[in-house]
Amino acid sequence: MKKILLFAFAAMMAVGAGAQELANFTRGAQIVSPEVKGDSVTFRLNANYATVVNLYGNWMANYSDVVPLTKGANGVWEVTIAAPEPEIYTYNFIVDGVNVNDPVNYMVQRDGTRYLNMLFVPGERSANYNETAHRGTVSYKWYDSSILGINRRLTVYTPYGYETSNKKYPVLYLLHGAGGDEEAWSSMGRAAQILDNLIEQGKAVPMIVVMPNGNPGQQAANIMGLPTSNVDFRAPENQNAYVRSLVEEIVPFIEKNYRAIPKKASRAIAGLSMGGGHTFAASTLYPDKFDYICPLSAGARESPELDGQLQGIKKAGYKLYWIGCGTADFAYAGNQVLDAALTRNGMQHTFFQSSGGHEWKNWRLYLNTFSQLLFK
Repeated sequence: MKKILLFAFAAMMAVGAGAQELANFTRGAQIVSPEVKGDSVTFRLNANYATVVNLYGNWMANYSDVVPLTKGANGVWEVTIAAPEPEIYTYNFIVDGVNVNDPVNYMVQRDGTRYLNMLFVPGERSANYNETAHRGTVSYKWYDSSILGINRRLTVYTPYGYETSNKKYPVLYLLHGAGGDEEAWSSMGRAAQILDNLIEQGKAVPMIVVMPNGNPGQQAANIMGLPTSNVDFRAPENQNAYVRSLVEEIVPFIEKNYRAIPKKASRAIAGLSMGGGHTFAASTLYPDKFDYICPLSAGARESPELDGQLQGIKKAGYKLYWIGCGTADFAYAGNQVLDAALTRNGMQHTFFQSSGGHEWKNWRLYLNTFSQLLFK
């Protein structure tokens, strides 16, 4: 009897705790935010205590732009705006001068140390950012780097059907920019969703996508709380240490541990901003490794070595050289330099130009575009 009573008491306590936890989420008015309807979006925030609430979104022209919300009788602040063009955007509220995330919006992305709410505006351009019926797998793998002197983590996407077949696949090495890490392309770039959609539609070849951490002093993303390396990677003796690790350690690791086709014709490399610089360096230092080269929002500088670096790639041969950059991007001039250098060296290439600047809106578009050209 004592055991039965004890069990009943424990069950009541568990139910009570669950109810209390549920109450923490359900207290107050039940609201939806953001709510996309047709050509408009409504944002709401339950903040009866607030005196001023504004909305900031990265679709706005200036960082200082905000839209004021109006307080309703129930203490819920609200504003309806015209929906920006179809894409994924980030936003936050500014409550009495303090940046606050939207507590009822579960869609977030991590940008370095910041977690940002997502606004998903549906349409043709953003269609491939949705989940598909047949989804690939995103996993994390650890490898030992003797070049960098630490154990490191990378993110790997394997296409739908990988686990149930014996097929071998080509590999795209997809590199992030400054401030990012091995989760950037999957969190902000929607890489898995884009590849899932394109593969399901028959527009892209099923491929493995490897997304390493491009910060040579990090073992993994900062959210893991792991110590960083104290090595000065800017010192001349450590120049291109990460690029060397990428080609000499990560590529062999993937080809040993995954069913990857170990041939130049089955390897692609692409990266944005800092990762575009790593893409350029890896392709010029190791011209025999990648047949598909896609630097994004990076460009090049005129130098006595530039033509010789490109001639090395030309001599080794390649199948695709694809540049992408926004016309309002601060890196646009450097992309014009690279475009001109490729042209004068007689190297066939594509210079894909879009509106906008140095932003994920463009990099998602580029991945959605050039990945359809790989391994064909």
